[in-house]
Amino acid sequence: MSKTTLPSCTTLSVNITDNIAHITLNRPKELNSMIVAFWTELPSIVRLIDEHALARVIVISSQGKHFSAGMDLSVFQNMGSSYDGEPARRAESFRRHVLELQDAFNALEEVRIPVLVAVQGGVIGGAVDMISACDSRYCTEDAFFCIKETEIGMTADVGTLQRLPHLIPQGLVRELAYTGRNMMSAEARSCGLVNHVYPDQENMLIEVMKIAKTIAGHSPMAVTGCKEMINYTRDHDVADSLNYMATWQSGMMQMPDVMEAMSAGKEKRRPNFDNLLPKSK
Repeated sequence: MSKTTLPSCTTLSVNITDNIAHITLNRPKELNSMIVAFWTELPSIVRLIDEHALARVIVISSQGKHFSAGMDLSVFQNMGSSYDGEPARRAESFRRHVLELQDAFNALEEVRIPVLVAVQGGVIGGAVDMISACDSRYCTEDAFFCIKETEIGMTADVGTLQRLPHLIPQGLVRELAYTGRNMMSAEARSCGLVNHVYPDQENMLIEVMKIAKTIAGHSPMAVTGCKEMINYTRDHDVADSLNYMATWQSGMMQMPDVMEAMSAGKEKRRPNFDNLLPKSK
């Protein structure tokens, strides 16, 4: 499957070059707010890239002054229209709606390949949920992060409160969630939310693409194994994680990629690895 078969989207664009898929949020005039279409387009594109093995790493960025203002007002309005009818059935329906929204960002975590996100300006509300599901985060000096939901009378519900405590100290998560204050780039770097802070978006994207290129040059089997194990370890104890590692390695560690990496090192050339296989239908 070639990149030309990727469907067109209203909220993002995709470019795939040298095994790197660059997804760009492209509604800068609307501050890349997450309209209804976004919640299906993002997971569909991410899963399509993974299922057809179109890339070995994904980089997400956005156009404009701000990365994203979070969930668009239109989504909240749709939610409001669901508050009608018999209470139990209404609640069950709304629960399924929230699960569907959560699935949009679960996709970033569930795909086999790493997802890097490069942000500038405001990372607000749903955007914090989004970046929390990515493998690594990078930002510009003008970036700030805000769990905005608290200020508008609701609890963040699509991943921030579940993932952020695994990324930064829990006490800090609680402060950010309870107050809704902005966390600036320097604080985000010092607490470990982002890996690096860059002076501007241009420099950030150059450097993040270098990181993506390095990842894409490694054995896709080794990289997907790393992602699988790190995600599993986050949610399980050490003993269970070591047992899963041994089981994974007994089936997934084969010699062709190891021998190719060793040969490339001796010959001082770039190794040549096969892509992951597309998922079977």
